[in-house]
Amino acid sequence: TDSPIDMTPADTLRLMQTGEVIVIDVREQSEWDHSRIDGEVTHIPISRLQEQAGSVPRNRPIIFQCRVGGRSTMAAQAFRASGFEAYSLDGGLLAWEAQGL
Repeated sequence: TDSPIDMTPADTLRLMQTGEVIVIDVREQSEWDHSRIDGEVTHIPISRLQEQAGSVPRNRPIIFQCRVGGRSTMAAQAFRASGFEAYSLDGGLLAWEAQGL
């Protein structure tokens, strides 16, 4: 797909509220334990993403999320290459928090 890979925090929140997307946090366990986005978010550390890819549903777009957007962009690119509709939360958790979400 040629659509932009970055999804803004505001659009991500809107899609989460309507249940239209799956959000996957790819940060490490310690980061997840420290803070996370409220709502329905699945935690799969990026180191385990490949082995767990088969368990990720394909019926909805996926938004990957990390701290600043680097790991989530890599994850989204990899999942797009495998035929998923995947995005990265632009700016990650830092942008999410900066926007008061």
